[in-house]
This record gives sequence, C-alpha cells and structure tokens, in this order.
Amino acid sequence: MYAAQNGHEEVVKILLRQEEVDPNDSNNYCETPLLLAASGGHERVVKILLGRDEVNPDGPDNEGRTPLVFAAKRGHEGVVRALLGQEEVNPDKPDNKGRAPLSYAAGGRGRYSSSEVIKLLLGRDEVNPDRPDNDGRTPLSWAAEHGYEGVAKILLGREEVNPDRPDNNGQTPLAFAARAGHQGLVSALLGREEVNLNKPENDGQTPLMWGAKLS
Repeated sequence: MYAAQNGHEEVVKILLRQEEVDPNDSNNYCETPLLLAASGGHERVVKILLGRDEVNPDGPDNEGRTPLVFAAKRGHEGVVRALLGQEEVNPDKPDNKGRAPLSYAAGGRGRYSSSEVIKLLLGRDEVNPDRPDNDGRTPLSWAAEHGYEGVAKILLGREEVNPDRPDNNGQTPLAFAARAGHQGLVSALLGREEVNLNKPENDGQTPLMWGAKLS
C-alpha cells in the first residue's frame, strides 16, 4: 500500500513476487493499493496492479469511491484511461453521496481540473452527463461553482445536459456561477435560451440578486 501510494514501481514489483502478498488487500478505510496508486496518479503502478487477476479495478472504499473516482477527481488522465480500459469498471458508478466520476472530474479543484478527463468519460455511452448526486447537483453545477469555463462548455455541448437544472435547494448552475462571480461562465450560461435569469431558489434568491450583491 505504501509503495503504491508513493509510486515506487520497483518496490511494488518486488513485493508482488511474494506469494504471501495480497495485491487486493485493503486498509481500515477499504482503500486498496490500486485505489491509492490511482489517487496519486501513478500510472505505471496502476497498470502493474491491473495486470493481476486478484485486483478488483472497480473496488470502492468505505464511502463508495472507486479508483476511477479518485483518478477523475485529481485529473490523472493516464490513470483514467487505463481504468476505463477494464471491462469491470463502471464509468458512471456513484459513491455514497451519489456522485459519479464525471461529477468529481467536473468539480476538481484548481490544478486538478482536466477537460481531457471530462472528454474521456463523456466518450463512454454509460456515462450520464447530467446525472444528479444526492443533493441534486449535476456535473455542470460543480463546474459552474468553480468557474471552469472549458469544462462547462464541453458539458453544455451535450444535448442531455439541462443548463438550468436546479439542485435540491433550487440553485441552478447560473446561480452558482453568479454567486461566485464567474463572469465568463455567467455569460456562457445566459447564452442558452433555457436559462432563466430570474429563477428563484428555495429561499427566494435569484441569480440576478447574487450578481447585484457582487457588483
């Protein structure tokens, strides 16, 4: 686990030669060596582990998060590609919060945001580009909140995506973008006829009100 988590390829190989070593063993959080390697973006270690029949490429941790979720969340394109090459991997598998890999990829923070990972996931027919999580938030909602214009434009290019879909609190992607002051994203969303500038949230706030507060 330590070797996989830190990307020590040669150490992993040595340990895997030992019959007593279970390459699919997990810690108290149900994190396997594969999950830890995927989270760290260690592509070569991931491929070594995927070469073992005992390894479950889609095994979740205690919170239902799979290796693909961690790789997508952190924008590790090579690891995502390797995992998607496994038949056992469900590219749209939600965790305990109802968030699927695409949702995590769309909401990846800072340097972890990756348009290429988004494209890889959307290339799979099983992936629902507008899938809501348990809070009703969609991938577009997460991208809007963090100001990821490139990711948002990719999602807006899909017919299945409702650009004005509210979450359980009535907040639309436009509301999230307006509240955070992401002007470029606000403009992109307002370019869609379906988007209502005055759509109220559950507490009565509208995207226009958020914009007025920030001006």
